[in-house]
Amino acid sequence: MTSISIASWNINSVRARIAIVEKFLSEEQPDILCLQETKVECRTFPFDMFHKLGYTHIVTHGQKMHHGVATISKIPLTDVRKYDWQANGEARHIGVTLPTGQRLDNVYIPAGGDIPDRDQNPKFGQKLDFLERMTTWSRELDASHIITGDFNIAPLPEDVWSHKALLNVVSHTPIEVEALAHLQAAANWVDLGRHFIPAPSPLFTWWSYRAKDWAASNRGRRLDHMWVTPDLLPNAKSHRIVQPARSWEKPSDHIPLITEFDF
Repeated sequence: MTSISIASWNINSVRARIAIVEKFLSEEQPDILCLQETKVECRTFPFDMFHKLGYTHIVTHGQKMHHGVATISKIPLTDVRKYDWQANGEARHIGVTLPTGQRLDNVYIPAGGDIPDRDQNPKFGQKLDFLERMTTWSRELDASHIITGDFNIAPLPEDVWSHKALLNVVSHTPIEVEALAHLQAAANWVDLGRHFIPAPSPLFTWWSYRAKDWAASNRGRRLDHMWVTPDLLPNAKSHRIVQPARSWEKPSDHIPLITEFDF
């Protein structure tokens, strides 16, 4: 039996927030960290800090100033695959194989702009198309897959601070929730966040920078997720969020989540 801990975090610029990434890795010591919104080209990724802490297996899929994902690991990663679901060169999805044989996919789904209408807002249409292409991909997957990252959708009423207030706000609109449900059904993905912390308990992973006191207002959303194919559910032993990270110096607006697996 091999124990592997996998963390996921939208860091909102890995170079700008390298200090809190180092703090997180030093304190939590996950075996693997999946980062989203790294905002750095592959050649200028800050490898040195990760190597210093023993994370010597690093797969990056980046671009200058925008988007970007990276999977950082203490254990070897093989069979690297990079996907472009928008066919526009945006760096948003990488997949790797773990030494124990499972596939791990790290994805940053587009935010989708501010207006939940494809005709008025092309970014919203791009988000829906991205999800549709991922859904087609999911239907063809074999078992033993983990997918994690910033999905930019809070699917359940308990995944947002106010279901009623956010029904027409991008990230919680019915059309997005339905699209995410189609993606989940395509491979019978199991949502580990809600498996371990069932609704109606509130569960948030993102709080806006616009809030003067995010903790007091607690107007959060659960935008970050970790899913597994059904065969891996017995291997998932725990799942938690690291909410204190939202209060660290120069924080991301997202917090990390961590799942412990036994393979």
